[in-house]
Amino acid sequence: MWRLAAASGSPQLEMGRMMTSPGRHEQAQVHLTTHIPFSADAVWSWHQRPGAFERLSPPWRPVEVLDAGHGLTLGESKTLRLAAGPLGLRWQVRHTAVEPGHGFVDEQTQGPFASWRHEHWFEPDGERGCRLVDTITYRLPASALVGPLAGGRVRDELRRVLRFRHARLHHDLSRHAATTATPLRVAISGASGLVGRQLAAFLTAGGHSVVRLTRGPAARPEEAHWDPATGAIDAVRLEGLDAVVHLAGESIADGRWTRARKQAILDSRVDGTSLLATTVAGLKRPPAVFVCASAVGFYGERGADVLTEGAGPGADYLSDVCQAWEAAAEPARQAGIRVVHPRLGVVLAAGGGLLARTLPLFNVGLGGRLGSGEQYMSWIALDDLLAILLRACVDDTLVGPLNAVSPEPVTNREFTATLGRALRRPTLLPAPATALRLAFGELADALMLASQRATPAQLERARFTFAFGSLADALTAELGREPMRAPSLSTAAHSTLSGA
Repeated sequence: MWRLAAASGSPQLEMGRMMTSPGRHEQAQVHLTTHIPFSADAVWSWHQRPGAFERLSPPWRPVEVLDAGHGLTLGESKTLRLAAGPLGLRWQVRHTAVEPGHGFVDEQTQGPFASWRHEHWFEPDGERGCRLVDTITYRLPASALVGPLAGGRVRDELRRVLRFRHARLHHDLSRHAATTATPLRVAISGASGLVGRQLAAFLTAGGHSVVRLTRGPAARPEEAHWDPATGAIDAVRLEGLDAVVHLAGESIADGRWTRARKQAILDSRVDGTSLLATTVAGLKRPPAVFVCASAVGFYGERGADVLTEGAGPGADYLSDVCQAWEAAAEPARQAGIRVVHPRLGVVLAAGGGLLARTLPLFNVGLGGRLGSGEQYMSWIALDDLLAILLRACVDDTLVGPLNAVSPEPVTNREFTATLGRALRRPTLLPAPATALRLAFGELADALMLASQRATPAQLERARFTFAFGSLADALTAELGREPMRAPSLSTAAHSTLSGA
């Protein structure tokens, strides 16, 4: 039996006796029960909305939805692709039982298991709470490559996934309950990117509606065409929105910075922002807020200086880009639209960005500090960033630059050591600054060796609660190494996990 107890949003895992690993042909079961302070109806509603499955997909084990079916309807199937090898693994499950307000059952019709049944039940528990009850019953395939050791790994992975799913659900419901009860209509640019995908899922599962800006033809009602390169945009689809969140821009970390690439990075930000800002400024029913992303690169190389939003700009290429990026939103400001510039730090996400690029080396024990390791890294957990973006959409006190960073910036040396501990790997192989400059050119100084010690002064004044204020909490949750912690926004969850 494993017991997971959470107090004040801080789960602790207590391990009792170990269960035996299932053999090749044996039926096995993993079970998790969690109390959360939300009604069964609220949990049911969240599960049946678009975006819920994406939010429940663990970041260290991404799942692509190929066909979502028509929601939680009896007999409906969902087709998925699991990240397994270069082509992935196709998996199809069907809803074989659905009880509105109470739960549903999925069974595999095609996929990696000999059999698979996943029961999701939401049982009233107290005046305002409910119990999440998840039971997975499965048999492994009768393959010569699958033995007791593999069976134990599967069992342990399923435990990790269930813990993550319950904590993520509690986290999202808490965030939405603490932010707004009014459904919003939000347009998102960059909705296919790392942050944009999760923001769209977070908002739609929370009951909000999203219009995704797409450079291709708008194929669905929730899409709108735009093309910053040509100035084309479907302004009609933007009428009457509550907010526009602008995240699109050329990646700054994909390859060396040639002159052409630096121009493309600048143009993608300035042209896209200018097009959106000018368009929303001219609408008959403009949005109340334009949330236009920026970055802590605005501050340039600043050593150990503590940087609040009032700190001035740096004097390098990335600082110039950020200044031009933010200035391009001026038409929206002049039209009386509230403009917020979340200056993003390093976004910690196992599915992309710095962490995903770093993991392969660290997983095999080849990680180490960059340069001296004394440069400060301003970072933010992805789930906290999503909550910040939602808060920016509804909080009229948040205006102008907004440091979207954790309150605990760390040096690269501290980041390296903490990631090594989370992965239980050594971190003894530093990358000298000279070698980084030879390999990456100017990009090395700007992204790997520059020091920005930014703090979220405006968010702290607004009493924003960080679910992952410490780097250790953020990394272990994102990598599934420890139970994900729910924010201290409501009564804590209490869980019991077992498996045989």
